Amino acid sequence: MIRKIVEIDQEKCNGCGLCIDACHEGALQLVNGKAVLLSDEYCDGLGDCLPECPTDAIRITEREAVDYNEELVKSKQQAKKETAMKQERRTVPESPRAHAGCSCPGTRSAVIKPDTQVAKTAERDMTERPSELRQWPIQLNLINPQASYLQGADLLIAADCTAYAYASFHERFMKDRITLIGCPKLDDNDYYTEKIAEILQRNHPRSIKVVRMDVPCCGGIVRAVKEAMLKSGIIVPYSEVTVNSQGQIINEQ
Repeated sequence: MIRKIVEIDQEKCNGCGLCIDACHEGALQLVNGKAVLLSDEYCDGLGDCLPECPTDAIRITEREAVDYNEELVKSKQQAKKETAMKQERRTVPESPRAHAGCSCPGTRSAVIKPDTQVAKTAERDMTERPSELRQWPIQLNLINPQASYLQGADLLIAADCTAYAYASFHERFMKDRITLIGCPKLDDNDYYTEKIAEILQRNHPRSIKVVRMDVPCCGGIVRAVKEAMLKSGIIVPYSEVTVNSQGQIINEQ
């Protein structure tokens, strides 16, 4: 049938992912750093994603497409909800202050066994490596948006657990970048958004790399960065890395 459906200009798309967050049907996904429509059946053609796109890469067009499948969308949403519930059931709160239902590594009891082969290799090379830290302070709450080191910088914005989980954090992520860290679970994400937006407006950084853990609460730091770009009107090249609690990179985009 001929109906309205979204179309994404791959040349204009900068891979920020804001449209994916805005699509309630889950019709969009990042593939090789670009937003793509997963299937015509998931797109209702209403265009909730359009206002979120900072580069005007999305438009509504009319073309031949299979009909929108509401039942398929509901099934996908239910599967996503069940996956989230399974993650919550694996959570073991460690104290009355721990938030039940959150799978944050900081509130989950776990024993991690290091890779013995990697550990033996590391033991043979015990030479001190230089720190890649380029400024102080590093806590996002303490960063002065007017600090000179932010001007035109490549920014690393990381959830603070990531530096403890990933062994080569300095060499892989901090090198040649200005580092800002915070905890999206314990801190105010709205404040993060305001602070990052001010940093963007004042300093026009070259790029932003976000490093997060593979837990739902870490999505807060991703949202803060993306909303800050929209709020400030400053859109810069963006990349995102996800680390698990075993210290492995499980996603990089």
